[in-house]
Amino acid sequence: MAGRIEDYALIGDMQTAALVCRDGTADWLCLPRFDSHAAFAGLLGTEEHGFWRVGPAHPSGAAPPRADRRRYRGDSLVLESEWDTARGTVRIIDFMPPRDGAPQLIRIVEGVSGRVPMRSAMRLRFSYGRVVPWVHKVGDRTVAVAGPDSVWLDTTADTFGKDLTTYSDFTVSPGERIALTLSWQPSHREPPALPDPEGALEATEEFWREWVAHCTYHGPYRDAVIRSLITLKALTYAPTGGIVAAPTTSLPEEIGGVRNWDYRFTWLRDAAITLSSLLRTGYREEARAWREWLLRAVAGDPENLQIMYGIAGERELGEAELPWLPGYENSQPVRIGNGAANQLQLDVYGEVTEALHLAHMTGLARNDYASVLQLRLISYLEDHWMEPDEGIWEVRGPRRHFVHSKVMAWVAVDRTIKLIEAGDVDGPLERWRELRDDIHRDVCEKGYDKERNTFTQSYGSRELDASLLLIPQMGFLPPDDKRVIGTIEAIQRELSTPDGFVLRYPTAGEDAGVDGLAGDEGAFLACSFWLADDLAMIGRVDEARQLFEKLLALRNDLGLLAEEWDPRLKRQVGNFPQAFSHVPLIDTALRLTASSAFGG
Repeated sequence: MAGRIEDYALIGDMQTAALVCRDGTADWLCLPRFDSHAAFAGLLGTEEHGFWRVGPAHPSGAAPPRADRRRYRGDSLVLESEWDTARGTVRIIDFMPPRDGAPQLIRIVEGVSGRVPMRSAMRLRFSYGRVVPWVHKVGDRTVAVAGPDSVWLDTTADTFGKDLTTYSDFTVSPGERIALTLSWQPSHREPPALPDPEGALEATEEFWREWVAHCTYHGPYRDAVIRSLITLKALTYAPTGGIVAAPTTSLPEEIGGVRNWDYRFTWLRDAAITLSSLLRTGYREEARAWREWLLRAVAGDPENLQIMYGIAGERELGEAELPWLPGYENSQPVRIGNGAANQLQLDVYGEVTEALHLAHMTGLARNDYASVLQLRLISYLEDHWMEPDEGIWEVRGPRRHFVHSKVMAWVAVDRTIKLIEAGDVDGPLERWRELRDDIHRDVCEKGYDKERNTFTQSYGSRELDASLLLIPQMGFLPPDDKRVIGTIEAIQRELSTPDGFVLRYPTAGEDAGVDGLAGDEGAFLACSFWLADDLAMIGRVDEARQLFEKLLALRNDLGLLAEEWDPRLKRQVGNFPQAFSHVPLIDTALRLTASSAFGG
C-alpha cells in the first residue's frame, strides 16, 4: 500500500523523477521522461503495479520498517535515510545523477553500526503497471525488457527471481557500501555503460552545490527558499527548458474523489510564475531556457496559444483513463493526458507577458521574436478579451466572464505598453492605452459587488475566488484601495478554513458546482501564500508572517509541498511536489524579508 503523500521524497535528474517513501520504497518512476509511462506505478495501485524497495530485512507479511531519520544531503537532491534496527544502524543514499547518457536511479546501502541484514525487492511493470517484462541475466547484469523499454540492474550483491520479482539479500557491516543501480535504455540499443555509483554521487553533489551557489536570496527563510528552488529546478526538463507542474498524475485533491489530474506537462501559467521566482533569486539561465522553450512551443501561431504543452512543446495531450489502476487510496479515475489543454484561459496571456516583461527588466539578453510574440498576443487579446473563458482553475462547467481572467488581460496590455514606452518595440500606443482603460473600467463596473465591497469570481456572480488576491500583486489596483482591502477581508471570512488557509472557491459537495465536478477539495496552498502576500502589502505584516510560518509547518520533513492541504484529515493532497505551491512560498519569503528590511 502506498504511503501518505507527505511520506514521499523527491529525487530526480531534471528529465524524470522518482518518489521514495519512508520505508525505502520507490513507488513512482516514469522512464525516460517525466511524461513517459511509469515503470513503478505502485503509488496509484498496489505492489502488483511496480515498486522497488530497499531496506532492512523484515518478516514475510509484516509491514516494512520506516526510516527513523531522513534528510537531503545539504542543499542537494541526494536523499539519506537511516534505520535503527535490533542488529545495528544502516543508511541508504538515493539519488539520480544529472543525466549524461542513460537515466539512472542509484541506491547505495551503507553500514553504520552492527551487521544489518538487508533486502532489495524490485518489481518492474511497464505501461503504468500493466506489462510484465521479460527478466533475464546478461552476464552479471539483470535486464528487464518489454517492447521499446529495457531496464538494467547492476549490483555486486547476488540477485534471484521469485514471484515475478527480483530480489537481493545481503548484510552490511560498519563502513561497508553496496550499490544497486537501475538504468533505462531503449531495448533495441546496446546495453548502457556499467555504472560508477560513487563517482556519480560525487558529481551529483557537486552539481547541486554549484547550482545553489547562484542563489541571491540570503534572508531569514533561506532554507525554505533553497529547498523550493531545488524542487523547481528538479521539475525542469533540462533538454528543452520546459517546466512540469508536478512529476505525478492523479494524486487526488480529495481522498477517494474524482479530482485526479495529470500534471506532468508544462502549463504556461505555472512555468511563467516559476520563471519569475527564479529570476528574482538569481537564476537567469533557467529564464533564458524557458523563453526559448516558449518561442518554440508557440512557434508562428500565437493566435492559437494553448494553456499547456508537452515538455518538449508537444500540442496533443489527449486525456485518457487507466481502469486497471485502482488509484491512490481508491481515488478514481486515474488519468493520463489532460483535456484542459484545449480550454480558453485568457489569464495565460497575462502571465506569459508578465514573465517576458520581467525577463526584459532584469537584463536578460533581448530576443526579437519574444517582442514580436508579445505584440501578437496583445493583438489577439484586443479582439477576444471580452469573451468568457474557463479561467485559471480550468473549470469543466460553462464558460464565464472570470474577473481574474480580465485582470490578467489588463496585465498583458499594461506590460506591453511599458515595453513600447521604453522604446524597445513599436506598437499602437494610444490605442492600447485606451484598451487598458477599457478593460480596467469593465472589471471595476461588472466584477465588483458594491454592497459587499468585494470583487467577485465572475461578472454578475456573488461567489468569491482566491485568484482575486492577485489584484494588488499585479498592480491592477493599489493595496490601500478600499476595494482591495474589502476583497481580502471577504476572502478571509468566506474562503478560509478554521486554520486560516484559503480555498480556491466554494465547491458544491455532492453536486457539481462552478467547476463542473462533484466533491470537495482541500485548502489550496498557493492561494494561502497569496493571502500572506496581500496581508503584508496592506500593512498587516505580523499577521502575514504568522500565516506564512503556519504554511511552512505544513511542509513534510524534507520541505516539500503538494498542491493542497486537507484541513479535515490534516494531510497533504494533490499532485506532489507541486511547483504552484513552491513558487509562492519563494515569493512570500521575498516580500516578508523586504517588509522586515523596511521596518514592516
